[in-house]
Amino acid sequence: MSSSVLPYLASRSQGLLRQGSSVISSRCFHHSRLAPSLRLQRSHSSHLPSQSARHSIPLYGCRAAYHRDRWTHSASSTAHHQTQSASCYGSRWQKGTPSEAASSSAEAWAAAPVLERWQSRLASFLVAAGLAIALVLGSSPAAFASVFPLVETPTSPATLEMKAPDISKSELSAEEMQTVQLFLDSTPSVVNIANIAERTNFRTMDTMQVPQGTGSGFIWDKKGHVVTNFHVIRGASDIKVALIDSSVYPAKVIGGDPDKDIAVLQLQAPEEKLRELRPITLGTSTNLLVGQKVYAIGNPFGLDHTLTQGIVSGLGRELATPGYRGVPIKNVIQTDAAINPGNSGGVLLNSKGRLIGINTAIADPTGKGANSGVGFAIPIDGAKGLVEQILQYGKVVRPILGITIAPPQTVRQMGVEGVLILEVPPGGPAANAGLRGTYRDELGRVVLGDVITGINGREIKLQRELFEILDEKRPGDKVNVEVLRGGDKRVFNVTLGGRDVVGTE
Repeated sequence: MSSSVLPYLASRSQGLLRQGSSVISSRCFHHSRLAPSLRLQRSHSSHLPSQSARHSIPLYGCRAAYHRDRWTHSASSTAHHQTQSASCYGSRWQKGTPSEAASSSAEAWAAAPVLERWQSRLASFLVAAGLAIALVLGSSPAAFASVFPLVETPTSPATLEMKAPDISKSELSAEEMQTVQLFLDSTPSVVNIANIAERTNFRTMDTMQVPQGTGSGFIWDKKGHVVTNFHVIRGASDIKVALIDSSVYPAKVIGGDPDKDIAVLQLQAPEEKLRELRPITLGTSTNLLVGQKVYAIGNPFGLDHTLTQGIVSGLGRELATPGYRGVPIKNVIQTDAAINPGNSGGVLLNSKGRLIGINTAIADPTGKGANSGVGFAIPIDGAKGLVEQILQYGKVVRPILGITIAPPQTVRQMGVEGVLILEVPPGGPAANAGLRGTYRDELGRVVLGDVITGINGREIKLQRELFEILDEKRPGDKVNVEVLRGGDKRVFNVTLGGRDVVGTE
C-alpha cells in the first residue's frame, strides 16, 4: 500500500474508533472511567507482582464501561508528547497544520487506486469492530491498546499498551518509602481467618457448615501458631486460615481467654509451608505517646491485607470484653487509624513495623459497624504473657484466692466498700490462710464474712479491682490480703492457686 495513504488510514481509523466506542459508552448512565481503573491496577501490580491478582478489585457493569473522551484525551496527550510536530484536527492526528492535513488527506485519497480505497475502508471497519468486540468481551488492556495506534508506535515504554511505568524511588518521599517498605515487610505475617459453624437443617436434619464471619490474625512463630481475638473464633466448629499467597489451611484452637479477648491457633499446614512463614516482629506497648504514628493491617470487609495509618489518639482506655466476669481490659490503645469489621485480630504497628497492639474494637455510636475514627487495640505487653502461657500449658491458668464472693449489688445495698466473701471452700488457698466466709451462728443470725479491702497495699473498693490485681499475678505467688472482720482490720498471707480458663466462657 502506498505510503501516501497511511496518514488517511490513521485518521480514518481514529474516527471509526471514536464512533465504535461511543456506542458502547452510551449504554452506561454512570460516569465511570475504565482507563484510570486499569492504570491503577497495573500500577499496583508493578510494585507487588506477587499480589496483583489478589489485591485488584474487579469492576463490573457500568463501573467497567469504556469512556470515549477519557481514552481519547489520554491517548492524544501521549501522541502529542511522542510526536512533536503533530497537531489536532477534529478527532484525527495529522502532521502539519490543519489545512495542510486536510489537503494532504484528500490528495492521498484521490491518488490511491480504487482497490486500495476499499481495502483501507475494510481495514478501518475491522479495526473499529475489533475494538467494540474487545470491549464487550472484556479483553485485556494490552490487547485493547494494540489495535489503537493513533500515530507511529513510540519506541519508549508504551502508554498505548496501557502498561503503567514503574515508579522510581525518586518519585516517593522518604515517608512514603518508609510506609511502602513497612507494608512489604509486615503484610506476610498477617492472615485472614474464617469462622465456620455447624448448623442443623431441621427439615432434613442434615448438618451444614455456615460461615459466621471473617477476621484477622498474625503469625506468632514458625511453628504455625496464629494469634487473634477470642471473639473472632468464638463458637467455631471449623476454622480456615488464608496466608499471604492465598493458600488456605485448617486451624485448631489451642487455647484462649475470653476475658482478655485473646486466642491462639495452630495452623495445620505441611512442614515446608511452616518453614516459609514470617512471624511478626514484636515491639512494646510501654512508653507509647499520644500523637505517634501507627499502622493497622488487616482484612476489613474481606479486603485482605489492607493498610491504614493514623496516630495514637489516646492511652489508658478500658475495653469491655465478652468474658463472664465483666472485667474490662486495661491500658487499651486508642487510635484513629481506620479499623472496620474484619480488622479484629489484626496488627497495630509502630513506625518501625513492630507489633504494639492487637486491633480489637471500634467505637460505633451509629450502630452501623463502620469506622468512626475511634478504634481500640489490646496492648501487646499484656497479651504476650497470655500467649506464652497458652503455648506452654495449652491453656490459660488464672490465679485465684479460692473464695466465693457476693454480687456487687448486694454489697452496695449493705453499704460496704470492698469485696464480701460468701464462702471459703475447704482446702483452698483462702481456707489454708484463715480467711472466713459468711455463715449463721447458733441463733441463726447471719454473720458477714471477711470483706477484702486491699491486696499488697492496693485499695480495693469494687469487685473488678480485685480481679485486675489478681490478673497481674501468677499461680503460686504470695499476696497479703487485707480484710475487715467484724470492724477490725486484719491481714492474711495467701499463696494463690490456679484455675483453668475454659475457652467457651
